[in-house]
Amino acid sequence: MGTVSKDLNETVHRLAFKEISPGKPSKQYPSDPLLARLKELGTELWIDTGELELAQSIWKNELTALTTNNTLANQVVQSGVMDDVIQETVDKLQEAASGLSREELVMEIGFVINCRIALRLVEAFKVKVSVELHPSISRDIEKSVEYGRRYYAVCPEYFTVKVPLTPEGLLATRRIRQGNIPVNFTLGFSARQNYLAARLSNPNYVNVFLGRLNAVVADNSAGSGEWVGEKVTLHTQSALNEVRDNHADVKTRLIAASIRNGDQVATLAGMDVHTIPPKAMKEFQESGRTPDQIQKTEGTSLNPSVDSAHGWSSRVAALWEVEGDFRQAVDRLMARNDLDQLSGEDLTQFCKESGLDLFHPFSRQDLEKIQGDGKIPKLTDWPATIALDDLMTHSALQSFTKDQNALDARIESFLK
Repeated sequence: MGTVSKDLNETVHRLAFKEISPGKPSKQYPSDPLLARLKELGTELWIDTGELELAQSIWKNELTALTTNNTLANQVVQSGVMDDVIQETVDKLQEAASGLSREELVMEIGFVINCRIALRLVEAFKVKVSVELHPSISRDIEKSVEYGRRYYAVCPEYFTVKVPLTPEGLLATRRIRQGNIPVNFTLGFSARQNYLAARLSNPNYVNVFLGRLNAVVADNSAGSGEWVGEKVTLHTQSALNEVRDNHADVKTRLIAASIRNGDQVATLAGMDVHTIPPKAMKEFQESGRTPDQIQKTEGTSLNPSVDSAHGWSSRVAALWEVEGDFRQAVDRLMARNDLDQLSGEDLTQFCKESGLDLFHPFSRQDLEKIQGDGKIPKLTDWPATIALDDLMTHSALQSFTKDQNALDARIESFLK
């Protein structure tokens, strides 16, 4: 897949762009005392949806951003609400983009659709919206940088670019951030993954997909999974606080993501950011709690339910640790003078030589199996020599790939 030409880029940009009206949102929204308490404790509150009407039905004054992803964008597209935009884009691009392959054409149309989904949200709320790169370029530094810049150019005031956690994604984020483009570095599952991301790439945000961590333990009969994701999130916050204290140039903040219920919202009060699905926010608001009952939780007070006899128990415990050897390896990496010339293979090889099991060489067959299993992998199918955070990241990326494929198929149905 080649680089998009300047003329085509300008055509696609015009289709993706929409002027945002100045001023505040046209509709004013009420305040919520529980959300106000979270804000008072230092937590920024985002909503996790791409559906405009759903967001409008639950929006409160304390909310400051929305985040979309390939799955959420696919839900919007499959509803049919973007069909007119797809048809218009197809009609205008098929002639202008005659030199592109069908795959490249679909990707350009998808770029326009992603932008227009996000711009609907921006127009309604006048807040930041995260837009995610196409999964097919997750292992391509140059294309990730190119599309990151193109997304930002469409709406520099409000767009944040989501880049997935791969070796190439880490290096692409480093380059994107050098242009002061905001990045939401996504698909993180451990404190150590996010420690490395903050040091090497300095994204604006990193994530812990905490609900999926509880689920992988429970679904694989490795314990009930209670408090696993919460503990990882709390310890990751501590690790990031340390990085920010010791490295003045690092500003990376943590997003508590994949929140499943209102109890998790309360437990994680005080984290940098929550991105909350509408269902979980409603649960939190209707929980019967009073604002004075919402307090910060210390990570050391949580005792996750993990069966110590299970073969993956040590891998679960490693999710919330950033060991001394790991920190020293990151120090060695950061001391290199060729960081901006590294390839994904170079970074993978460095990690291998340093004893860091961050990037297992999954085969194409492995990835097909991971995609078939969905968001939660079957641990008995994998050797415990594979790191759980790495496996979970691949499961998440393959899940997004499946949903992106469905979105792309709908776009293809409009092509003549």
